[in-house]
Amino acid sequence: MKFLRSLLTLAALLSTSLHAFAAFEDCKDLFPRQQIPVSTQAGRDLCFDSFAIYYSPQDKKPIYTVEKLNKEQFSTPHPRRSNQFYEEARLPFSERALLSDYRGSGYDRGHNAPAGDMSNERSMAQSFSLANMMPQARQNNQGIWAKNVEEPTRAYVKRAAGDIYVFTGSTGNAGSIGRSRVTIPSHLFKLVYDPSKNTAWAYWIENTNEANMTPPISYQELVQKTGIDFQIPGIDDAIKLGAITAEPLKKQGLKPLIGGWYPVFFDAYSSSKLNGVIENIKAGKVESIQVQYDRNESLAKQIVLQIESQTNLKVSLMQSSPPESATVTYERNRVTLIIRSK
Repeated sequence: MKFLRSLLTLAALLSTSLHAFAAFEDCKDLFPRQQIPVSTQAGRDLCFDSFAIYYSPQDKKPIYTVEKLNKEQFSTPHPRRSNQFYEEARLPFSERALLSDYRGSGYDRGHNAPAGDMSNERSMAQSFSLANMMPQARQNNQGIWAKNVEEPTRAYVKRAAGDIYVFTGSTGNAGSIGRSRVTIPSHLFKLVYDPSKNTAWAYWIENTNEANMTPPISYQELVQKTGIDFQIPGIDDAIKLGAITAEPLKKQGLKPLIGGWYPVFFDAYSSSKLNGVIENIKAGKVESIQVQYDRNESLAKQIVLQIESQTNLKVSLMQSSPPESATVTYERNRVTLIIRSK
C-alpha cells in the first residue's frame, strides 16, 4: 500500500513539474527581439492571442505579462468589456486561482494585461482569465493604477511611431486570499519600452488603497527591485545580472502547457454556436475543452452530452461559483467553454 501511495505521489509531482526557463514557443513575437526575460522564479509560460503570461503556480498570479502594442490597435472601436472572469483550464487545479478565492477578500481581480488594451472580442475574453489577475487593492485598481498608469501608457502608445512593449507584474508578499492562498503582492509595476527611441521606464506602485503616485523609475531600478532581467538591449548595460541564473527544472518529457486558449460563453442553448464548436473539433482544430458552470448544470451537461455524442472528444466538467463585487456582477446561469486549440 505504501508503495502504491509513493507511486501516486510521484505521478502527481511529474504531472505538475515546472520550469524556471520560459520558452513561450507559440508567442515569441510579443517580446522585444523575441528575447524572453530571465527570472529565478519557477513558473509556467502561457500564450494568449494578444499577450503572454509568465505565471507563478506558487503565488497563483502572474510574475509578469507582456504585450506588444501600437497606435493602429487603438485606432478602431474596441470591443465591449466582457467582465466574465474564468479559471484558467490549462493549469493543474492545484496551481489555479479560483473564482471563489476573491469572494469577500476585499481585493479586486486586478488585470495585468488590461482589458482596455484588447482590440478584439476574443482577446477581450481571454484577458479575464484568472491567470491574468492579481489581488489588487480596490481603490488602487480603480483609481491610481487605472488613471495614472494604464491610461498614460495607452496615451503614449497612441502617439508612438512603432511597436511599444509593455511588461506588467507584481512582487512582494502582503499575505494571501482564499482557500488557494493567492499571494497579495506588496508592489505593482509596469515597464514601458520604446525600441524606436531606445528608452524604457517603469511605474512602481504600492498595492494599497492609500498609495501615492511617484515619478517613474529607471529600467535598472526595476531590474534591481524585481530580480527579473527583461532582456531589453542597449538600455544602459551598467547593471549586469550575473547573479540571476534560471536553471530549468527537468520537464520529465512532458508537453509544455502552452497554446491558444479562448472562452466561448453560453447564456442559453445555442445550436449554431455549439455546432460551430463541434465543427472545429471535427476539423481537428481543438485539443481539449473544459466546461465551467455555476448554477446551470442542466445546460452544461446538455452541451457536454452533445459534444461527446457527435465527436470523439472527452469533455471535462467543472462547477465554480464566481464572486460579485461593487463593480462586477456575474451571470450565474452562464456556461463557459474553455477551448484549447491545436
